[in-house]
Amino acid sequence: MLPPRSDVHATLKRLRTGLTTPAAEMEQSIAAAKDRACRHAFLATDFEGARRHAFAAPIDSRLAGLAVSVKDLFDVAGQTTSAGSVILRQAATALHDSVAVARLRAAGAAFIGRTNMSEFAFSGVGINPHHGTPANAAYTDQPRIPGGSSSGAAVSVATGAAFIGLGSDTGGSIRIPAALQGLVGYKNTARLVPTEGALPLSTTLDTVCAITRSVRDAILAHEIVSARVVPPIHKPLGECRFAVPRTLMLDDLDAPVAQAFDQVLRTLRDLGARIEEISLPGLDELAGINATGGFSAAESYAWHRQLLQTHGKAYDPRVKLRIDRGASMSAWQYIDLMRARRDWIERMTRAISEYDALLSPTVPITATPIASLAPGAERDDAFFRINGLLLRNPSVVNMLDGCAITLPCQAPGEAPVGLMLWHGALRDDELLNLALQVEERL
Repeated sequence: MLPPRSDVHATLKRLRTGLTTPAAEMEQSIAAAKDRACRHAFLATDFEGARRHAFAAPIDSRLAGLAVSVKDLFDVAGQTTSAGSVILRQAATALHDSVAVARLRAAGAAFIGRTNMSEFAFSGVGINPHHGTPANAAYTDQPRIPGGSSSGAAVSVATGAAFIGLGSDTGGSIRIPAALQGLVGYKNTARLVPTEGALPLSTTLDTVCAITRSVRDAILAHEIVSARVVPPIHKPLGECRFAVPRTLMLDDLDAPVAQAFDQVLRTLRDLGARIEEISLPGLDELAGINATGGFSAAESYAWHRQLLQTHGKAYDPRVKLRIDRGASMSAWQYIDLMRARRDWIERMTRAISEYDALLSPTVPITATPIASLAPGAERDDAFFRINGLLLRNPSVVNMLDGCAITLPCQAPGEAPVGLMLWHGALRDDELLNLALQVEERL
């Protein structure tokens, strides 16, 4: 792997003081994209186009020609959106940019390529049997899972090929790979960023967001794709009140995750923050609420049902299995699911409203070797067990219609561990400002 790179903010400062150039930064990004550490991270690259945009972007634009990767879920004018599948690779090219891509382009982004992903975004593991699986960039001992579904997006940022990885988060697809690779992943309140031009998994839960190397870059990326400004809000950590849900989210933690999370709590307490362990019984209700397959199964089946009839054998079998669950959901069950979610959100919002944020491990485990979960019927049980563990904590926030950020909290030299700060809908500005302070202290 090539040497690590600075974040957008530090690079822009160097650009604007003449210490580097957009062309030089782009060549570093291209070298990283070609490096072995980035193998399978991209499904398509456009190095010449990226060079042209880097040269042409105004130096005073918000991204000044720096490299940005695009998950293969988003329309880019003139390119085919295949969502990590082989079924759509011959589909017509997009006539227009998706909203998020258009906003990044207007901010001076140079798009270096389309990133690999779990097929149709339906997995938190990141394995893709069609195009190969990009290895987690944080490990050198053996190839480990990158996390999904925005697997290539995370690898592109971790390796230095991109400064921002545009992706999506339906049940943790931004936060899981960010946590497993020592990056920052921000899932905003879903309604803040339009999903037009993004292939859907769940129209109820899909969120357009990004992976970055720092919280300040996460704020920048969010401001660009949401077309809004995050105002500075300074509340000292010593005056903050945090909740740590004991229910569900602290179950089955790997030792490195438990140790890193405990150290975070000690650090925040030493700074004077009030941290209260609480019971959130509503978390135990989620399995029952989603017993029929949940929104992702029902809504993905509605989108895929005709393709499944003609191309079902070409799907990743593990993805097809989950989509097929939506076929058996009746209209009344779907309506009941929507009602149950509204009621659940109302009760959960009341239970957490008095806290500045909630703290949880982003995922309870560190990255598993890819070989142990490679395609094959004998490994399916292990795959679905790991997938369930990875999705468990972050998917709570999607169901809540909330916002969450993961940032690395492991000790130097340790395996990546993510700390998730989260809250309910439209608490984005407070959460991002808190995350800046927590990142500085960690």
